[in-house]
Amino acid sequence: MKRIQAASIFQTLLFSQNPDTGYTREQMLGVNRQEVEHYKSLLEKRHTRYKITETQEQADGSILLRVRKEYNPTVSVDEYFADLL
Repeated sequence: MKRIQAASIFQTLLFSQNPDTGYTREQMLGVNRQEVEHYKSLLEKRHTRYKITETQEQADGSILLRVRKEYNPTVSVDEYFADLL
C-alpha cells in the first residue's frame, strides 16, 4: 500500500495580454501586475500554502511567475517549504 507523504506543485505562470489590444508596455505591465495580485489573493482566500520563487517582468510587458504551492492541504508540505522560509 502506498501513501503520499508529501506533495507540492511547481508552476511557471505567464501573465500576458494580447498584443493587439494596443496597450503600451507600461499599460500591459499594470494590467499584468493586477492579475498577479488577483492570483495571489485567490491563493490566500483558498488558504493555499505557497511560495513565489521568482518574478520576472518581460520585455513585452508580460510577467513570468514561478510558484511552489501545496497540492493537497491534508498532506504535509513542510519539507518543500523548509528551504524557502
